[in-house]
Amino acid sequence: MPVPPYALRSAPLIAMALAGCTVGPNHIPPETAAPADWSSWRSGDASLRLPVASDATLPPDWWRAFNDPVLDDLQQRAVAASPDLRTAALHVAQARVQRGATAAAGLPAINAGAGVTRQRQSENGAGTRLLDVVSGNSGGDRDTLAKLLAEPFTLYQGGLDAAWEIDLWGKVRRSLEAADADLAERAALLAQARLTLASDVTRTYLELRATQRKIAMTRQDIAALESRAGIVAAQVRRGQGTHLDIDRQQSELQGLRASLPDLLAQEGAQASQLGLLLGERPGALADLLKPADATAAAALPDIALGLPSELALRRPDIRAAEARLHGATARIGVATADLYPSIRLGGGFNLESYKANSLFDWASRSWSIGPSIDLPIFDGGRRRRVVQLRELEQREAAVAYQKTVLRAWQEIGDALNGYAAERQRNAALREKVTTSRDALDLASARYRGGITTYLEVIDAQRGWIQSTRDLADSDARIGTRYAAINKAIGNAPALADGDMGQGDGLEQGGR
Repeated sequence: MPVPPYALRSAPLIAMALAGCTVGPNHIPPETAAPADWSSWRSGDASLRLPVASDATLPPDWWRAFNDPVLDDLQQRAVAASPDLRTAALHVAQARVQRGATAAAGLPAINAGAGVTRQRQSENGAGTRLLDVVSGNSGGDRDTLAKLLAEPFTLYQGGLDAAWEIDLWGKVRRSLEAADADLAERAALLAQARLTLASDVTRTYLELRATQRKIAMTRQDIAALESRAGIVAAQVRRGQGTHLDIDRQQSELQGLRASLPDLLAQEGAQASQLGLLLGERPGALADLLKPADATAAAALPDIALGLPSELALRRPDIRAAEARLHGATARIGVATADLYPSIRLGGGFNLESYKANSLFDWASRSWSIGPSIDLPIFDGGRRRRVVQLRELEQREAAVAYQKTVLRAWQEIGDALNGYAAERQRNAALREKVTTSRDALDLASARYRGGITTYLEVIDAQRGWIQSTRDLADSDARIGTRYAAINKAIGNAPALADGDMGQGDGLEQGGR
């Protein structure tokens, strides 16, 4: 096929277009300030400072520090079936597909078409005007010719059309850059969802176990108080007291009994919350969460913190905020490219015949090729206002990034203070449990020696139960504080390729 002369003359223009520039600002990763140590950027008393080891890091599967196989099983099941995690994974798949669609915008578009049309032309249409001229000059029979031309006929068509808009100003490149940033943001949000899920499962499970321990010890306390009330009633019958003593015992006993239903309801709500996190119906985890030994305390983890600069690299929300800032910066370039001319290369090759047996004859061909240019002249300032809007969105994303970093340090400071304070409280409560246990042993020995009454043993027993109950609550608080620290520093466990289960769309989205 011969190339028309104007196509050759446009070659330098095409070469210049292919060497076009990329407009708009380039993204510069923001510098995340970090203190030299964990105590520099923290509020609170100096007694709440924790020891820091420069080479210490918390493991990504930090919940294993509790040495609880049930908790480990819950974490695995949550990763496989959590609705929140699957939703976040689908968002990643959607962003990946969108990225592929954006990349395709920079490639030529080729379309093929074919058709068979039965049609009739008008005898008085614009196409028959030539007949009037010919018949008027030659004296021919115009009506006969018009009727012959207007007879229905079948038109056969087929061909290829191709078009390519040259990325002269980097619009497609900036769009692809923004799509990559969106994908990075979705990936960071997936890591954030994984971290939140691990933290929520750990916190809810530890609170459930603490509630079960408090239920068991409340029942022990009720039994002890019932025994004491019986002894006081017997003393009153022997004339060693008044009915006021009985009323006081019954009032305290009823108050203790009234606290039990709330604890039972709290246990059910916490079990249901775990089921929701795992994508299970209420009651589905009853056998797994049944307390084997409700009085046994969970192992308490030790914490060792490395350099605080790791925070900027590990927090998923900070990575997501930076990705949003990157995407907003790239979209300024997309909007700026619309201010400049666009060049589009187009071409087509078609076959057309009203005879089926001659459709593929060389004489039935038609073709076209050449560039076209679109030059914006006046739009009332719409394009420039879009650029201004994208610049304001980029500034907003920068402010949001700064706020995210500040919130990160606030959250980790609060988590460290809370953990340190609860550790100190826990140590004091353990001393209290030891002391109350010694008091119970001493009261029991005095009762066996006939020095005191059994009421003193019951009172000592109730004091030990109460201190043990307080310690159980503190143990749960330490566990939840430990989970809060791991969440605050962004200690997100990695997601393996098969962790999301089937049908989440994560693998399909990358195809």
